[in-house]
Amino acid sequence: MKLMICVVHNRYADEMEQGLKSKGYRMTELASSGGFLRKGNTTFLLGIENKDVKDLQNEMKAICTGIETKKGKLKGSESRYTSFLVDVKDSLPLLNQLK
Repeated sequence: MKLMICVVHNRYADEMEQGLKSKGYRMTELASSGGFLRKGNTTFLLGIENKDVKDLQNEMKAICTGIETKKGKLKGSESRYTSFLVDVKDSLPLLNQLK
C-alpha cells in the first residue's frame, strides 16, 4: 500500500478531484497556502495499492492533458502537479508531523 501526496496546480485541481472520484479513487484534500511551487495549488492525499500506482498516474496525466486540450497550455514553466509516493508503513512519522 502506498500514500500518494499530490500537489496540484489550482488550474487542474477541480477537474482532477472530480475525475479521480468518478474513477473510484478516494482522497483527502488539504487546504493550504504558502509558497510551494510559488503558485496556487491544492494538496491531495490518496491511498493506493501498489499495483494501481501506474493507472493512477496515467489517469492524472490524462485529466491534465484533457484540460490543456480545452483551455490551452499554461504559459511559462508551470507544472501540472508534483507527486510523492510513500510506503504506508513509512508514512506515520510524516503524518504525525502534520498535526
